[in-house]
Amino acid sequence: QVQFVESGGGLVQPGGSLRLSCEASGFTLSMHPASWSRQAPGKERELVAWISIFGGETKYVDSVKGRFTIFRDNGADMVYLQMNDLKPEDTAVYYCNVPSDSRPSVFNSWGQGTQVTVSS
Repeated sequence: QVQFVESGGGLVQPGGSLRLSCEASGFTLSMHPASWSRQAPGKERELVAWISIFGGETKYVDSVKGRFTIFRDNGADMVYLQMNDLKPEDTAVYYCNVPSDSRPSVFNSWGQGTQVTVSS
């Protein structure tokens, strides 16, 4: 059974930082590209960051460029999202996954996500 487990979310003030962690079971995460997506209430899920298998290439949605960094530790089979200078608009549930060009989730499986709330 393919499963994703996200952690590291919480309540933070605008301008603050959080680091999210992603681990997987049922497959080896380090053998695949990986992504972070987010979903706010009443909105569609949005891809925010992507990383290649060995971590040499990354992509970001314009709204988080310069603030978020996706990175991975393949020896630990973990993927991370470092979020700096957080804004209220970043408030959402954040999910990790393995995407392809045609699917947001290659394995059609999603974790519970981790809640990020940015508020004064």
